[in-house]
Amino acid sequence: MLTDYVPILILSLLAGGFAATNVIATLITGPYRPTREKLSPYESGMTEIQPPKQRFPVKFYVIAMLFLLFDIEGVSFYPWAIILKALRFPGFIEMLIFLAFLAVGYIFIWKKGALDW
Repeated sequence: MLTDYVPILILSLLAGGFAATNVIATLITGPYRPTREKLSPYESGMTEIQPPKQRFPVKFYVIAMLFLLFDIEGVSFYPWAIILKALRFPGFIEMLIFLAFLAVGYIFIWKKGALDW
């Protein structure tokens, strides 16, 4: 039974070795010329003139996360639609239960005000 996992182990080792080789080769062959601007904590390399006036609202991130969550769950409809004939009625009932969970989650975030701008 463990022999079934040998190809997965080999692929994982090859992928990890490839990633490590690329990182090490970049460190060895790439130029390293640190300057004060490059080592500053700001992305553009320029010092900050004045502090930001306001913080970026977190609700934009919440909306993005909710979009990804419901989008990924929505993608599961395509494989289900392709094998619906083989699943027959029990598969249809299972998808209705899945849709009910989605609807409850959507109503919950709607009532919590996560979708209000």
